[in-house]
Amino acid sequence: MQILTHPFEPFFDENSKILILGSFPSIKSREENFYYQHNKNRFWCIFEILFECELKTVQEQKVFLKENHIALWDIIASCKIKNSDDKTISYVKANDINIILHKANIEKICVLGKVASKYFAKFYPELEFFELPSSSPANMSYSLEKLVEKYAFIKE
Repeated sequence: MQILTHPFEPFFDENSKILILGSFPSIKSREENFYYQHNKNRFWCIFEILFECELKTVQEQKVFLKENHIALWDIIASCKIKNSDDKTISYVKANDINIILHKANIEKICVLGKVASKYFAKFYPELEFFELPSSSPANMSYSLEKLVEKYAFIKE
């Protein structure tokens, strides 16, 4: 396995208030050059339900994020990973989230899933964050309904 480098920039602006961090983009997200693009990942579906909107295209997703002051990035800058399986991640280097924290007034940091949370806590032990369950299709212990319930915290 070769070391892969995160292929795209953090998505945020100076008005972002909520930072959502995943682990590392899936193969499909890397192909599409934006976050959570695998059609079985429930990330965008959760927000469609929570905010009663449609987020089918990357353009719609970006407009939604800006309007709702949500920043997106991943905690991992580079790693070895087999396919899109977080459990296989190794040789991790962290993204410098201070890039966002110095430019935006972030009020909440939400980290998605156990792997991302583990690395966030390792690389940024001084920062408080909220762990949310992964929206990945691999996380079948959470129904869509249960995920929506957990993510509702973002709207508060």
